[in-house]
Amino acid sequence: MPGRLAGLLAGLVAAAAALVAVAAPAQAATLTQVSSFGSNPGNLAMYAYRPDNLPSGAPAVVLLHGCAQNATGYFTNSGWQKYADQWRFALIVPEQRSANNSSSCFNWFETGDTTRGQGEALSIKQMVDHARSAYGTAADRVYVSGLSGGGAMSAVMLATYPEVFAAGSVIAGIPYRCATGMVNAFSCMSPGVDKTPAQWGDLVRNAHSGYAGPRPRVSIWHGTADYTVAVANATESRDQWTNVLGVSQSPTSTSQLPAGTSLEVYGNDAVRVYRVSGMGHGTPVDPGSGLDQCGTAAAYFLDTICSTYRDALFFGLDGGTTPTPTPTF
Repeated sequence: MPGRLAGLLAGLVAAAAALVAVAAPAQAATLTQVSSFGSNPGNLAMYAYRPDNLPSGAPAVVLLHGCAQNATGYFTNSGWQKYADQWRFALIVPEQRSANNSSSCFNWFETGDTTRGQGEALSIKQMVDHARSAYGTAADRVYVSGLSGGGAMSAVMLATYPEVFAAGSVIAGIPYRCATGMVNAFSCMSPGVDKTPAQWGDLVRNAHSGYAGPRPRVSIWHGTADYTVAVANATESRDQWTNVLGVSQSPTSTSQLPAGTSLEVYGNDAVRVYRVSGMGHGTPVDPGSGLDQCGTAAAYFLDTICSTYRDALFFGLDGGTTPTPTPTF
């Protein structure tokens, strides 16, 4: 009898261990390359991050790295993983190949890559479609954010696929179709190109001619000491997107945030412009464990304010559970 009891107990322990093994995930969620996601005319690489137990119908955020960066670096340092884990949404991280651009910049200045249905723009759209079919992400809760060349490409996606994106963020970026080739790309970067709001707006409207549906909301970030992409681009981007969204170029409110950051709000929160005092060229991060802190300070990740947190709230990714931070005046 004691032998049978010992055997029974051993069996119960083994069964319990098996149940624990089944219940536990094989490994924690990681950024993973997706080998096939469509025809990929832009020849981009796709990476994706899905938090464990991602619910069906979760939002998705497309992250576009800057020049001389890659998907892993932008994912690691920008702080987006923190909020994806906390608020349960997927991340889609395209990566440029050196064969397309020797500096690993998205080709935001090439018409073949910034036209609806073509090149890199279509490749990124196909990544969104793949996430929806493979991961069950929501069709109406897709967002995009990018830095520098990725910020300019973020504007490309908002212009060419307004029906796909609910909102987006342009960090140290450039208005859509400022450049139509390498020659004028540099003048767009610095000193910048001045157009009327209507001229900028027409460039976006022509990107999807005849489209009459809702347009994505846009946030714009720029450091006031950015000498790589001139600060004038923040104002020109504001003019473009306020015109597209049909709101005044005069802010409805202004406020002061941490790290010398000013926030201008246009229309009914259709467009936001964040200007970070004294910050150079990079994504604003604020390393730390606080709810509104994120990211890792590194090259082109500048320790000022967590732009990711502010954008996640602007996109509504917290499900409305987080109070908007109180501005400091």
